[in-house]
Amino acid sequence: MINVKPDIKFKQQLKKVSKSSLNECMQCGTCSVVCSLSPEDKPFPRKEMIWAGWGMKDKLIGNPDIWLCHQCGDCSTYCPRGVKPADVFSAVREISYQHYAKPKILGKIVNNPKWLPVALLIPIIIISAILFMAGTLQIPEGPVNYSKFFPHAWLNSSFSFLWFLTIGLGIVGLRNFWNDMKKQNPDSKPTGNFIRNLLSIRKELILHSNFSACSAQKTRKIAHLLVFYGFMMLLLVTAFAIYAAVTHNYPLDFTNPIKILGNAAAVMLFVGLGIMITNRIFNKKDFGNSTYTDWLFLISLFLLTISGVVVEAARFLNWDLAYHLYFFHLICVWFIIIYLPYTKFGHLMYRVVAMTFAASINRKLKA
Repeated sequence: MINVKPDIKFKQQLKKVSKSSLNECMQCGTCSVVCSLSPEDKPFPRKEMIWAGWGMKDKLIGNPDIWLCHQCGDCSTYCPRGVKPADVFSAVREISYQHYAKPKILGKIVNNPKWLPVALLIPIIIISAILFMAGTLQIPEGPVNYSKFFPHAWLNSSFSFLWFLTIGLGIVGLRNFWNDMKKQNPDSKPTGNFIRNLLSIRKELILHSNFSACSAQKTRKIAHLLVFYGFMMLLLVTAFAIYAAVTHNYPLDFTNPIKILGNAAAVMLFVGLGIMITNRIFNKKDFGNSTYTDWLFLISLFLLTISGVVVEAARFLNWDLAYHLYFFHLICVWFIIIYLPYTKFGHLMYRVVAMTFAASINRKLKA
């Protein structure tokens, strides 16, 4: 016997985010049949649609299958009632960010458009405070040299501290997520260690091969690969830039391999984000509902990329507004780093952990 504990508030939130008419699902099972990834044992998304209709938050939050779904959209395309299971799954993932957020106040601030001014004000205050303590809260004279405005020692130390703090808080949420997945699967005890199970899914992480199974959204794989590797390359370039600054080999020439790698990453991000934005605007039928957090992710990453390119040009061309543009770029960087675990940026971390857990209990996708 299953003890049903409806959470009406959760169901209302789920309907609001997904814009799906949950009660119209007639449990025909079409969604699970057309899904190219759903396992044969306890397939998704049919069972999740039952739980969503009943408002069973305890069954959906901490459910690894929510993250094994790759948002192909095939289930929504073929749903005879237009309930859009893919959008429901996306909404559960979005709610999960807030559920596991530590501290929760940051999750609430960044996921509510009403609090966007506050979300922007936080990185502005942090950056301004650092510049004040460094004694450089003014526009330097002479040729453009960003280190005169934001000294490398202050920049690298504050960035590194913020990065490790954010990742640490994210790990706390991921640990709670892992424990909830274990509770959701009491009959399947995880085997092996985390690293070994993580390595077992390396092919999918590197190639995004499961996206190839999607029939409704063929361009998603290309876009995700470009954005994923573009962002990873930017992180790598940032690490090299910090090293160059510490060893007093910064700024880098335009022909420096690290600079070339950064510009290549920017091109990849522009193309990938362009595909995503175009599809969400002009192909809503196949790509489903776009939420505030979807657009926050796309726009913030786009602004980060374009501001980085403009700041680079401003330094080489010695623009008068170079330092103002640099301050805006810093806001974009700090915004993404501060809120990484609480927005769709955290999607990567939660999906990887869910896939690793699935590997530990030998739950394999059909593809």
